[in-house]
Amino acid sequence: MRMIFVNLPVKDIVEARAFYAELGFPHNPAFSDDSATCIVISEQIYAMLLQHERFSTFVRQPIADANTTTQVLLALSCDSRGEVDALHAKALAAGGRDWMPAQDHGFMYGRSFQDLDGHVWELTWMDPASIPG
Repeated sequence: MRMIFVNLPVKDIVEARAFYAELGFPHNPAFSDDSATCIVISEQIYAMLLQHERFSTFVRQPIADANTTTQVLLALSCDSRGEVDALHAKALAAGGRDWMPAQDHGFMYGRSFQDLDGHVWELTWMDPASIPG
């Protein structure tokens, strides 16, 4: 089984950890310190939040400001339309910002938000009966 570790630069590790905790995602203290925290999204998906100074040790280019540029869209599947709405509401209540209008295609539904550092998360539900095969 493959796993994914998304590495994201953050300005304030304490605030970022608290934001994701409000969404219901715990951090793994074994892979966290004063400059990084490992957010557990699922058994296969982790977000490594790295303070800018720490993140810069892994890259050659300057760190993009996700509030003014978009480099990646992080899409996260949800089990229902209700979960999409609930997670979106939690993100906004925790200080995130609504990013795009809700997308409702009947068989597929999604909402999106920016976290405290401007990273875009798309929350998506798709009716399993509509998936071919």
